Amino acid sequence: MTDDATFEDGREAPLNLGAFDPDDLQVISALTQDAVFPITEMSWQAGQRRFAILLNRFRWEDQGRERHAPERVQSVLVIDNVLRVSSQGVERSEADTILSLLSISFHPGEEGTGHLLLTLAGDGALRLEVEALEVTLKDVTRPYIAPSGKTPDHG
Repeated sequence: MTDDATFEDGREAPLNLGAFDPDDLQVISALTQDAVFPITEMSWQAGQRRFAILLNRFRWEDQGRERHAPERVQSVLVIDNVLRVSSQGVERSEADTILSLLSISFHPGEEGTGHLLLTLAGDGALRLEVEALEVTLKDVTRPYIAPSGKTPDHG
């Protein structure tokens, strides 16, 4: 019998993941937990039905390795098939606001439709009505040492 692979067995490579069902989305949600981003890095392209965020993602997949300090990496989170975007507790007029992503969840509707809820720290949320679930997460820079030098902790 063989053992399952571990993160340590994997090669160091940028993430490029897609989610087309709620189970896949849980993986992306876990990997983007505690990602931070300036409010100005959110973009909704209504004509293309695409919503994107440039995140500074904590590299949860690298935890447990003792070779360096905690790292972050810039990643693009793209949600396609977006019909409508709404927010709560997000003041878009304050350009210097930094948001922190806690989780992403999918709430199904009829015939594959539904909405994605991006829960933010501080009681903020983004709600994206989608025609179908299609989310991608792609690392776009090399990892860098987290400025705080610490792993996020929720007590």
